[in-house]
Amino acid sequence: MRDVLLVEKLDGHIARITVNRPDKLNALNGQVRCAVFGALDALGADDDVRVVVLTGAGDRAFIAGADISEFKDARPVEQYRAMQRGDIYGAVESFPKPVIAMINGFCLGGGCELAMACDMRVASTAARIGQPEINLGLIPGAGGTQRLPRLVGEGWAMRLIMSGELITGEKAEQIGLVEAAVAPEELEGHVMELASKIAVRSPLALQAAKESIMAARRMPLDEGLKFERSWFSLLFSTDDMAEGVGAFLEKRKPEFTGS
Repeated sequence: MRDVLLVEKLDGHIARITVNRPDKLNALNGQVRCAVFGALDALGADDDVRVVVLTGAGDRAFIAGADISEFKDARPVEQYRAMQRGDIYGAVESFPKPVIAMINGFCLGGGCELAMACDMRVASTAARIGQPEINLGLIPGAGGTQRLPRLVGEGWAMRLIMSGELITGEKAEQIGLVEAAVAPEELEGHVMELASKIAVRSPLALQAAKESIMAARRMPLDEGLKFERSWFSLLFSTDDMAEGVGAFLEKRKPEFTGS
């Protein structure tokens, strides 16, 4: 049986997770969700990995949503329990290392929600992105109504969720849903260049930056500023901070070790 998830360690402290169900447009099912948890646990504990790229196999889809076949005959309590057990969206969002979504085709429903749980998103101009759950008599159930308005504003979130329309990668860039939209043949190179820029930074500072930025979503400004100052001060105890300052003064590139 083909692995539904491929995990590769690439050069330069980068790992890539690929949802591998191209015949199903990489739709999420229980097997994929379970595999994602295992991959995140392993990569989170691997000190050699500093950045993770998440994508889908082939060029037709990033993730075309949930596997709708699993919805048939699902009872409400069973569905609720399954979603409580399988919150890969929260697992990606709280992962201590930066995660970049490489959106290479259809990015719909749960796939769009998973992309939004990542820290950054880069899309192909050929991508088609949206939250079409309304066409099934549903609403997004994995963060779409919460993360989407935080990224694009309430008006665009209302429009995309209520109409179910799909937008191009270029339009997604214009409204702030993705950070960049590039030609399909340039997508992987662009993402890997971005990942490489991040991977040479201090792993401890990257974690501090991610946690501090995420704190802005849930904290009032004064509490968020205190949280940021705490991380800033704590980093003064690290070898990476000493290396970074020393390299700056000596006009050389720093070599961070994560200690």
